[in-house]
Amino acid sequence: MRLDSVSAFVTGGSSGLGLATVRRLLAAGARVGIADLNPPEDGALLGSVVYAKTDIADEASTVAALDAAEEAHGPIRAVVHCAGRGGDRVRILDRDGEPGSLDTFAEVIRVNLVGTYNVLRLGAARISKAEPVDGERGAIVLTASVAAFDGQIGQTSYTAAKAGVHGITLVAARDLASRLIRVNTIAPGVFDTPMLARLRPDIREALERTVPHPSRLGAPDDYAHIAVTLLENSYVNGETIRLDGGIRMAPR
Repeated sequence: MRLDSVSAFVTGGSSGLGLATVRRLLAAGARVGIADLNPPEDGALLGSVVYAKTDIADEASTVAALDAAEEAHGPIRAVVHCAGRGGDRVRILDRDGEPGSLDTFAEVIRVNLVGTYNVLRLGAARISKAEPVDGERGAIVLTASVAAFDGQIGQTSYTAAKAGVHGITLVAARDLASRLIRVNTIAPGVFDTPMLARLRPDIREALERTVPHPSRLGAPDDYAHIAVTLLENSYVNGETIRLDGGIRMAPR
């Protein structure tokens, strides 16, 4: 898919991985709508994008964000879903042998898995109305995590959600093939995002050393580079791509 003048929709586009993706899309000539709970950290972008405050797990909120993007930029052909939340780090049993909170488990699933499916289905509905160009109507990129494969102790809810995103990917690609829509997923490793920015320097350095090569945290632009490639390359479909420098997470 050629991104020049394409209408794109990025959830979580106000910071981190999503913001880097927005910048890459704008550089490629795309017109971008951002769905996020907060406006873009880079205020200069507000003149170049359409922003809508959005709860990705709420149908009405996400529909309103899609409407705003299409009203400003025309039919959507590209969706990159970066919005989500971290896990709760709750053990299945606590120190006293009591079961972990079901409410916190359900909330992580609601945001990271139900929210992903909500964006997938609503975004696909918009793309399906576009006229085909070069044999396709558009593409969707979802975000999982290496936790989908190497979940650590305390990551039960986060791993369940991200494994679900991975599991959805091939099914969605097969389901939407008749609509000429591709679906792929990126599974990032340890990335230099606002969540990790709160860690002490020594903990960050220790994390960097666990990455085989290159031994550093992933940069948001590393994610954005792959996301844009997945939108552009018309033969990549149904794939979950680990973006992790070769890391395999330890049990804890």
